Amino acid sequence: MSTTHPLLLITTIIIFLVLASKTSYAQTRNQTISSSIATFPWTPSQNKTLTSNNSIFSSGFIPAPNSPNEFIFSVYYKNISPITTIWSLDTLVNASSGLTIAVSGELRIAEATLPGSPRASNSTNNTSFRLNNDGSLSVGSWSSFQHPTDTYVPNQNITGHVLTVKRGPGSTFRFDGKSLLFSGGYDNETEYYSIGGNKFQSLDGQGKVQLENGATFITSDYGDVTLRRIKLDTNGNLRVYSWDSGSGMWNVVWQAVPELCRIKGTCGPNFVCMYGDTYDTTVCDCPPGFSQRTGSNGEEECKRKVEFGNDSKFLELDYVNFTGGSGQGDEWSIEAWNFTMCESACANDIECLGFGYKYDGQRYCTLVKQLYYGIWSPATEAAFFLRVAKSETDQTNFTGLTSILETTCPVQISLPFPPEESKSTTRNIAIISTLFAAELISGVAFFWAFLKKYVKYRDMARTFGLEFLPAGGPKRFSYAELKTATNDFSSTNVVGKGGFGDVYKGVLTDHRIVAVKCLKNVTGGDNEFWAEVTIIARMHHLNLVRLWGFCAEKGQRILVYEYVPNGSLDKFLFQKFDYTNGNEDDAVEGSKLLDRKPILDWGIRYRIALGVARAIAYLHEECLEWVLHCDIKPENILLGADFCPKISDFGLSKLRKKEDMVSYSRMRGTRGYMAPEWVKSDQITPKADVYSFGMVLLEIVTGVRNFDIQGSKMDSEDWYFPRWAFDKVYKEMNIEDILDKHIKQSYDSRLHEEMITRMVKTAIWCLQDRPEMRPSMGKVAKMLEGTVEIIEPKKPTIFFLGDE
Repeated sequence: MSTTHPLLLITTIIIFLVLASKTSYAQTRNQTISSSIATFPWTPSQNKTLTSNNSIFSSGFIPAPNSPNEFIFSVYYKNISPITTIWSLDTLVNASSGLTIAVSGELRIAEATLPGSPRASNSTNNTSFRLNNDGSLSVGSWSSFQHPTDTYVPNQNITGHVLTVKRGPGSTFRFDGKSLLFSGGYDNETEYYSIGGNKFQSLDGQGKVQLENGATFITSDYGDVTLRRIKLDTNGNLRVYSWDSGSGMWNVVWQAVPELCRIKGTCGPNFVCMYGDTYDTTVCDCPPGFSQRTGSNGEEECKRKVEFGNDSKFLELDYVNFTGGSGQGDEWSIEAWNFTMCESACANDIECLGFGYKYDGQRYCTLVKQLYYGIWSPATEAAFFLRVAKSETDQTNFTGLTSILETTCPVQISLPFPPEESKSTTRNIAIISTLFAAELISGVAFFWAFLKKYVKYRDMARTFGLEFLPAGGPKRFSYAELKTATNDFSSTNVVGKGGFGDVYKGVLTDHRIVAVKCLKNVTGGDNEFWAEVTIIARMHHLNLVRLWGFCAEKGQRILVYEYVPNGSLDKFLFQKFDYTNGNEDDAVEGSKLLDRKPILDWGIRYRIALGVARAIAYLHEECLEWVLHCDIKPENILLGADFCPKISDFGLSKLRKKEDMVSYSRMRGTRGYMAPEWVKSDQITPKADVYSFGMVLLEIVTGVRNFDIQGSKMDSEDWYFPRWAFDKVYKEMNIEDILDKHIKQSYDSRLHEEMITRMVKTAIWCLQDRPEMRPSMGKVAKMLEGTVEIIEPKKPTIFFLGDE
């Protein structure tokens, strides 16, 4: 018989015990809860989890947010960090409390019975407790899908189940399947989004949402098989998220409300909701006469500084609307013949806190008793007049274009009055004269030495005259600054390309984000370049991209503009996907080429068209040195964070005085948007821009390029986009045939017919073949506003050819 060495035996026993202890801990951490009731209670200290058979979902106790010593029982995605929950119990427990199944079969946590928990009629030892592959947690006949919290997952039956999320003490957001609703301490439940009479029914794994009536809509990444969820966020917006395994992030692929300030309850009473640096952030600001402070419940409040009595006044808040409506008689409209009548009606009612008024002759006047749901937006058609005490010293900080802009862009220079005749002695005069002469001689000598030393640097001598800039002129940047800001003009920073050069995104040393345009093929010398830069910088308008500075160094001609975050209009209009009502093949086509931009609704499209029209009218009619753009197209219309349009590339064409007509020796612009006079070499007037705007206006309505033939039997050489639109509106009397199919299903004839008809008729007037038949841009803006009557235009033809 062989004998074992004692030391070897002891070593073997120690290794076995260590491995056994590690195996025991791993099994405990990943343990699947038995279906037997005997394994309960289930406490956080046990570190147990329940995992679905497909290893996608897990359930168990996780630390509660902002409370590390308390835990919450949740169902969440396995192996995704940070933890993303799809269902949770709202009861917090400590490490020793937990989940139990009572003898009666009820599911309890911290002695509280779960809603709808079943009661077993037979032995409870056979009660099944399991986590299914679809993410639902079930015990007996009870399922977590029957009591959702803030999330739906694919293939979950949504009908009849409500999502709820708390905004703060006493206020909640709720989604009942078809509407988003807000209830707060100062208002009953009010709706701020609805999909109509239909309800959400289910979401599938490819990104299609099924409605009760059989209709569907799809997400921007439809067709990709990935993890998805519908979540009611804490800001009140309903969104569809999809998991990107490459970046390890959840991406928003659909959202109910594109503008967060439209969500009721984003800001509290008296606040004005404004947009932050991006359209996905908001800022709550107090109007004049109010101050912000922390309330007793820890939330920020906006309180009036001085209470008013019978002695009060009104402050004008441009682009502000407090007439959101609470449904409790807090606002009412009257028919006022003029502004004075509207103002008097509010002043004579002690409960009136302000009124909204439109300067459009339509007698719009709305009086407000409560300052709820304040919102700032350039699309606001009415100005709001806030009532404050007459002793209030605050000035309005919400000013519009009419009060802050000097469209003539003057540069005022004044000289001081000459001093009185000096009574100094001859000695003092001699001393001063000597010192002046010495300084003059020293300055001349230094200047001569400077020129002699640096005359060999041709570029520096060329830009020398640009050092002396008038007050209020654009900032001059060095080439090194812009090179650093754009990461050496890296190709990854390119955000646009155009006829005048490439555009790069850059970050200045003061953390401002800018758009840097490197010009190419720019003719003329330094004086002409400086003149154009000066004119562009003096053009201030809400709907024009602002020029901040320039660079003329080392043979480079560079312009520095403000950065517009949402990019150009064409990225939103001409996308590769479509909504569908059951035809899945149509929805899939091109889905993977999406830029994942939100679809613009009819209201935003009208605001974009009106803003662009006003900006072009400003360039044509309001500045002494007027500008002909020559290249109006969707690529040159940028969208701000709140979808406010801004025209770019203006002022880069040759300028002339307002009283002169302009004639160019070569064609300028983009084919498809050029007026017929460019081809016929006729005189070019502002009416050329009117024609280009008309083509863009039709594209905003139709959502397609003007050279895409739209289901016509006409030969391609005879196809003409404006003539097709004219026939649909005036011959067939069917405007719905030309609407953008992406949002055609949201078209409501009662709400949108007048607005869209006005846009189409205005576009056809702009597209008349003869320049003298087209209206001016000032009149075009009024036609879109509805302040002038639009008569039937003549049918547009191609290059003065008659209609067949």
